[in-house]
Amino acid sequence: MSTKLSIILGLILFSVSPFSGDCRTLSRKHDHNSSSLYGFNSQDTMRFGSVSSSTSNDCGFSSKEHDPAKEHTRESVKLHLRRREIKQETKRTTHSVVDLQIQDLTRIQTLHARFKKSKKQRNEKVKKKITSDISLVGAPEVSPGKLIATLESGMTLGSGEYFMDVLVGTPPKHFSLILDTGSDLNWLQCLPCYDCFHQNEAFYDPKTSASFKNITCNDPRCSLISSPEPPVQCKSDNQSCPYFYWYGDRSNTTGDFAVETFTVNLTTTEGRSSEYKVENMMFGCGHWNRGLFSGASGLLGLGRGPLSFSSQLQSLYGHSFSYCLVDRNSDTNVSSKLIFGEDKDLLNHTNLNFTSFVNGKENSVETFYYIQIKSILVGGEALDIPEETWNISPDGAGGTIIDSGTTLSYFAEPAYEIIKNKFAEKMKENYLVFRDFPVLDPCFNVSGIEENNIHLPELGIAFADGAVWNFPAENSFIWLSEDLVCLAILGTPKSTFSIIGNYQQQNFHILYDTKMSRLGFTPTKCADI
Repeated sequence: MSTKLSIILGLILFSVSPFSGDCRTLSRKHDHNSSSLYGFNSQDTMRFGSVSSSTSNDCGFSSKEHDPAKEHTRESVKLHLRRREIKQETKRTTHSVVDLQIQDLTRIQTLHARFKKSKKQRNEKVKKKITSDISLVGAPEVSPGKLIATLESGMTLGSGEYFMDVLVGTPPKHFSLILDTGSDLNWLQCLPCYDCFHQNEAFYDPKTSASFKNITCNDPRCSLISSPEPPVQCKSDNQSCPYFYWYGDRSNTTGDFAVETFTVNLTTTEGRSSEYKVENMMFGCGHWNRGLFSGASGLLGLGRGPLSFSSQLQSLYGHSFSYCLVDRNSDTNVSSKLIFGEDKDLLNHTNLNFTSFVNGKENSVETFYYIQIKSILVGGEALDIPEETWNISPDGAGGTIIDSGTTLSYFAEPAYEIIKNKFAEKMKENYLVFRDFPVLDPCFNVSGIEENNIHLPELGIAFADGAVWNFPAENSFIWLSEDLVCLAILGTPKSTFSIIGNYQQQNFHILYDTKMSRLGFTPTKCADI
């Protein structure tokens, strides 16, 4: 058989516990006939939706203020994502535990916790919208171009996340940040670091940067971080704005809310390359940080909220960004791409489809990218799933989001049960159904069948506005061995979110257009971009 995506899976004692410091990973032997997901952490503690609130907790720190420069240019951004080389092969063992499901379920638990926290905050106050202070980058003075940076996949480090390299401060210093469409706050581990996790680079030191500036507690931007519980009184004009950003599973970052200069590489439409300084970027300077980050220095948010990297840079690149994730059988030297700004090649693609984001839901979480499913198709057949299964309930529960950090796709009950049973029904006539595997279900024994004769049903999603997203079979199945293939979809309780994860998104160019409030998608060989 040709190259297959292989994972060694064992028994999982299902228990999604609060944050734990232990990190279990798994790798499979890598040879010329196989590739792998390489390994996954037992928990994805600082991913998936986030809850923020401000609290004192002795977290306020004041630093000398500096006046940043004011010159700005408008450009678009193009970033490359690449895999890290495998540092060490590990021996295959049938008793090893892959924590893929636990990692994703931790994210789902976190997301649900954020919903409950956000609902409570909405009942307490209406958050101020400070649009005049969000777009701090100046208006465009030149034609749009491409801003190119390097990102890495964390697959070989036991993580399904993607890493973006940025230069922070004056003079600029290098940091690797996790990219997250499920949260908003950009933050770095900062000195003095009182309780921090391991990172590969030196900690960011605000005292060594001439462009660092604390946001004070009476600054209007301080209200973008939710009020503390109970609220902390602002006693002086130079008191810093402390933040506490909670991710639902005891993972958190705590420190000072501040602004800083981020430096990126700029390539214009004419092909010229230079460095570009993005000034006054709001971020969290974290002095207490808990979570598993695979050596990253912090997090770069791409959510819909006002604090995210994408929201703050709208005056620079406009209101859209896109990414194209190479499939996991690709060579480690092949790059995935993240593009900020208008991508004309994508917009001119003949197979580009759009579906609208769900907007205006009173109780939905503003960070996430909601989309409205109407029905699911398996092998071209529309399934009889009640449409209300896909709706956001009056209290804000449910709905469907697309997320770059969750690995597999998860559908709420009863949809998941109906979907997996339909796959089993369509395949049982030609393949033996394997039901003894404790994690993925159903699985199919295809031993003795030539690869060209193996036919797997394809998954499709029909949206309420008429758009249809059809996924090739390789995006919906995982090969556990040369003879065993399993459905790469799992379920969640009815009251939680359904999620389209990044495994299903591979080899699609996906566009987030917040101005038109729509999601674009088209099949693309991402390695060729």
